[in-house]
Order: sequence, then C-alpha cells, then structure tokens
Amino acid sequence: MLIIGIAGGTGSGKSTVAKALETELGAANVVLISQDSYYVDKSYLPFAERARQNYDHPDSFEDQLLLNHLNLLRKGQPVAVPVYDYTQHVRSKQTVAVSPKPVVVVEGILILTDPELRKAFDIKAYVDTDADTRVLRRIVRDIQERGRSLESVCEQYLNTVKPMHEAFVEPSKRYADIIIPEGGHNTVALSLLVSRIERYLHSINGNCG
Repeated sequence: MLIIGIAGGTGSGKSTVAKALETELGAANVVLISQDSYYVDKSYLPFAERARQNYDHPDSFEDQLLLNHLNLLRKGQPVAVPVYDYTQHVRSKQTVAVSPKPVVVVEGILILTDPELRKAFDIKAYVDTDADTRVLRRIVRDIQERGRSLESVCEQYLNTVKPMHEAFVEPSKRYADIIIPEGGHNTVALSLLVSRIERYLHSINGNCG
C-alpha cells in the first residue's frame, strides 16, 4: 500500500489534486480521506461557542485517530471514517466505511505538522497556491457549501485562518517531498506524481488498473 499525504492552505486545491489522482489511477486503486473528517468533536459546546473555535490549529484535529486508521488500512483492515457537519460544527453520528486499496490519498491543511503522521506517508506533497486565490475560493466554498455568511467567513479568515496558515501550514511545506504550485492546474507536477504511483501499481500487480 502507498499512502500519500497532500497538504496546503485552505482553498489551495488539495481536494482537486486528490480527485485528479483518483481519476487518473482509477477508483478501484485509490481511496480518498480528508483530514477534515477528523476534527475533534465539540458537540458538548453550545453552537455559538462552537462557531468561535479555532479550526485551523493542529489541536483541532484528532490526528491519533487518523493515524490509527491509516495503520489499520495498511494492515488490510477496513475503517469507519467520521463524518463532520460543517454547518453545525459537530461530528455526525454517521461514519463512512473505507476499505483498503493499493493507494490511500490523505488531504488536509495540517497533515504535515504532526511528526508521527508524517511518518505514515510514503509520499508527502504540498499544494502551493497564491493567498488571494485561496481566500476567494474559501469565501465561495463556505458560503455556497457550508451555509456561512460573508461576514463570518471574513472574520474567521482574519482571526484564525490567516495567522494559523502563517504559523503552522506554510512552515510545514519544508517536509514535503514534492511541491505542486497552483494545485490541479499544474498538469506537469500531477503527471510526475501519477507516473510515480503507476510504477508502484505496476510493481504490485503488473498493471495500473
């Protein structure tokens, strides 16, 4: 099994890169996992207080649970990945059953900040995208998909997202094996990454699916 970690700032295009890998290599070969699924459950807090939490600090994620799941997948065992409700800022009671596949792609803003989690990745990538592009993408996403207001998105970006990016996300770039400028739009970098994974798939089954 090949486990690939894709880090980068909010709105950088991590998910686009992950989905491009799944498309190029085939869904039979690739399983996608988002670090966002592993936000620490704070359902015990009132909604207003949950909305004010810093969701861009490393402590916001249950990295140990993610690491345990990756270890189980590597051993050939299925896992129950949590489902996070962005509109309510809570972990859902539902889970998603994920079975092992030859390639596991994990994407998230802070997956390269945890030393133990970094060791779990065979390939570490960082999607490096201009800050203006990232914030515009986040505004559109949070309003359209997560039920946020423009005011709340901007307030969150200035108070936590931007400072946490500068303190934790950007510095984690130094741990990456490959840096992908502009994410899914960088076809050259994507092709190189796909070729590396295809060589691995060939080595284990003689074809790439």
